[in-house]
Amino acid sequence: MDQVTRTPAPCLPTGAPPGHPTLRWVEECLGKGAEVRMVRPLAGGTSHANHALLVESGSGSAHRLVLRRWTARPGDGRGGADFSPEREIAALALLAGCEIPTPALVAADPAGAYCDVPALLITRLPGHPPRPSPDDLPEYLIQLAAALLAVHALNGVSTMPPYVPHNRLDVRCPPKHALRPALWERAFEVAVRPAPEAPARFIHRDYHADNTLWSYGKLTGVVDWSDTSSGPVAIDIACMRRGLALRYGPSVADRFLSAFDQVSGGHVHDPYWDVRCLLDLLPETDDHTMDEAKVPLFEDYLANLLAEC
Repeated sequence: MDQVTRTPAPCLPTGAPPGHPTLRWVEECLGKGAEVRMVRPLAGGTSHANHALLVESGSGSAHRLVLRRWTARPGDGRGGADFSPEREIAALALLAGCEIPTPALVAADPAGAYCDVPALLITRLPGHPPRPSPDDLPEYLIQLAAALLAVHALNGVSTMPPYVPHNRLDVRCPPKHALRPALWERAFEVAVRPAPEAPARFIHRDYHADNTLWSYGKLTGVVDWSDTSSGPVAIDIACMRRGLALRYGPSVADRFLSAFDQVSGGHVHDPYWDVRCLLDLLPETDDHTMDEAKVPLFEDYLANLLAEC
């Protein structure tokens, strides 16, 4: 269908169901006679409303898709002007040649001309969020680490926006519920140092366990490519380590680093990037504060990192 330019509608609440015009657009994208048979909200995501769709084509074929809509207008919030559907469209095009399973783009409405807001229609990968048992962790960590090798090897990195920290350090305040504020002050001191030199690679930029899918202990896909950037591979490592430290403790974050070192054949990781990644959770705002229960866990992790800086 021809592109129509108009001002996108105001941002919508996370999880808001797609309206009839949006579902009609989906059907038109699948061809004459297509019909949406099922719409189900998907968990997770703070910057998008994601819904699983089952669409039956006019010939009777079933299509498992995801409708991905921006809950904030491009240019607002964490990613600035580069946090846009166009960025994810470009990333998905490059990922078509990736060895690991990633969504494929079916259709796009980046201006919100047909949907209520900017939207992408992508294929839905099989699998579920990770639920490893303690005995499964070694293999789980190896697969998480190995997936990054295929991502970082992709060509076309120069077409992606450069890595920029979410926290520009304009405001240097510890979390509201900090128990050890001096730790955070030391972290800010580390973060203002010149960043270690590193070559730019194609990076996920938001690589954490909940952006992966699994089935019977095997990684079946990596999703949410809206933050894809050109930057140091250490960013992806640090982001995964931050999530693992919160969920399982600092020792598992260290085990992931060892796993990446193993699959990559040797990686020298600077804890500067871990500190920088942790500070991306700050500064807090009226509508975003760090969970009080998580603060002690993050502070334990931060203390370990600062001991290495």
